[in-house]
Amino acid sequence: MHKILAINPGSTSTKIGVFFDKEKVEEITLRHSKEELSKYKTLSSQFDFRKELIVASLEENNYDLNEFSAIACRGGIIKPISSGTYLVDENVVYDSKNSNTDHPSNLAALIGNELAKQYNLKAFITDPPVTFEGEEMATITGQPLTTRRMRFHALNHKAIAKKFCDDNNLDYSKVNLVVAHVGGGVSVGIHKNGVVVDVTDAMDEGPFSPERSGGIPVFQLADICFSGKYSHDEVKKLLRGNAGFNAYLGTNDAREVFKMIESGDELANVVYEAFVYQIAKEIAAMSVNVNGNVDAIIITGGIAYQEYFIKKIKERVEFIAKMHVYPGEMELEALAYGSLEVITGKTIAKIY
Repeated sequence: MHKILAINPGSTSTKIGVFFDKEKVEEITLRHSKEELSKYKTLSSQFDFRKELIVASLEENNYDLNEFSAIACRGGIIKPISSGTYLVDENVVYDSKNSNTDHPSNLAALIGNELAKQYNLKAFITDPPVTFEGEEMATITGQPLTTRRMRFHALNHKAIAKKFCDDNNLDYSKVNLVVAHVGGGVSVGIHKNGVVVDVTDAMDEGPFSPERSGGIPVFQLADICFSGKYSHDEVKKLLRGNAGFNAYLGTNDAREVFKMIESGDELANVVYEAFVYQIAKEIAAMSVNVNGNVDAIIITGGIAYQEYFIKKIKERVEFIAKMHVYPGEMELEALAYGSLEVITGKTIAKIY
């Protein structure tokens, strides 16, 4: 039996999972208050704080890291790489530490590497957000100074798509699926014969999300940037953080937005309708890649728990293909399974 520790940092929490082979025997969510996080200017500076919490939590639950076989880490915003499981080496550590995007996922490999060294283990990352399988035509923007980077929720996209295929006796490498991950960020992609050939970049394009702007009118953005009212960092905050639901309604919690709608808040209703519309429109756009030959539409992520959201989306997209709902995410499981396949010899870890 192989014991695997999975580490998945989020903006206000750190999830860890303990697996005995494929069985998840423990899942712990370490929540971080605004007061705790306010001490740190950047996410990367939270390294020691989060690492110590993970170690303390494992000790509290009577897990000895000396008995583990591997550490499975969520990958960060590093260089674009193909899908798969990679060994965490010094190159992964360097690029995670020096990423140009301050994102909580960057912490996982750093923490995993430190613990792996301390306990003589190996650490791995699987399907990070920079997983890139895009077709060349999908990278063209219309301005050669830019290119579409297609950073997305690759870990959950792949895990849920494969689970759907397993549940329905389908071969992932032989079907066309549109997958929409809808949570704090939104990414919508077309999985063509097991490859994500096009997907919205969850950082700077596509539908808006609870706290991200998605794609916005570029001439208006240029005017904002050169208005003299905002610094570079402040503009970035307007696009990620103080955007989406947060900017319009003062909350990034979709459940609170729904309560506002129920209480008769007209602005909340209009913004929510726009949110649904933009996601549905992107699902339809992705179907063009396969000439409309979509075998299924899959909705996943935290907001997929909302029946109101699912009803609204379904009304708009089921003319394309039947919609299937997998609320939440399987990120810890996907991380553990990726590492397990390496340590059991079913596959060979890729080198970054």
